[in-house]
Amino acid sequence: MRSMTGYGRGRAATDECKVVVELQALNKRQTEIVLSLPEAFSSLETEIRTAIDRKIHRGRINTNISAQFVRGEFAPNLNRQLAKAYLETFSAVQKELGLAGAISIEMVLRAPGVLDAPEQQELKSVTRQAVLTALETALEQLLAMRAKEGAHLLRDLTRRIKTLRSNLGKIRKLQPRATERFLNSLRDRVKSHGVDVPLDDDRLAKEVAFFAERSDFSEEVSRLESHITQFLAIAESEDAIGRTLEFLCQEIGRELNTLSAKANDAEISQLVVHSKAELEKIREQVSNVE
Repeated sequence: MRSMTGYGRGRAATDECKVVVELQALNKRQTEIVLSLPEAFSSLETEIRTAIDRKIHRGRINTNISAQFVRGEFAPNLNRQLAKAYLETFSAVQKELGLAGAISIEMVLRAPGVLDAPEQQELKSVTRQAVLTALETALEQLLAMRAKEGAHLLRDLTRRIKTLRSNLGKIRKLQPRATERFLNSLRDRVKSHGVDVPLDDDRLAKEVAFFAERSDFSEEVSRLESHITQFLAIAESEDAIGRTLEFLCQEIGRELNTLSAKANDAEISQLVVHSKAELEKIREQVSNVE
């Protein structure tokens, strides 16, 4: 089991540039890769998305790739002559108009034509490999963090789902008593009206049989036991299981609702209410599972 949240960072360097890849994973029902990278690496976008998608199957992945170019064709072009011309012009206008303040390097560099990005060229294989190496390192860190958090989730979910199984065992034992209580209640109500009906009376037997059939939740209990067994087995998987666990939670909730509607016993109803509260906590945790 893996959590959907996590963080990873990877670095790589060549003679041409230094690359840093940062991955931040957040909860999301579907997979969404949000990518921010330098224009020089735009040709790698599909490959980067594929590499992430191959290892992460659920969640929002914020991917930030930055690069510091030390030399090569991707270094920006500085027009020094034009920069000097702008500075002389700015100084002359400032003096002529009597304006206060300093002319900063930022003002000069932002002037049109002073600093130009180089024309896009084919990415060198060594630079391409550096980006992918940094990405792989970031992915490994991210997956390690997800696995660590997933282990905590697994322990909590296992404990809670076993509480549901314990409640279900108690409900199964109480089921025959519910019919017996109905029989005694029905006989007491008849007696309260001054009518003495023997226990083997056909009319009483038919009424009890009708109640027993209407309130029989044996199938719901069996299906709940099956869902709980599946949940525990799937939770141990290393695959992406979040959606499957969400589906099982829905099915468990549906069976509990049906069982609650059929049961006519206060103690059983209390166990169902407790189980529903526990299931809600399970759902909240499952929403964090990849």
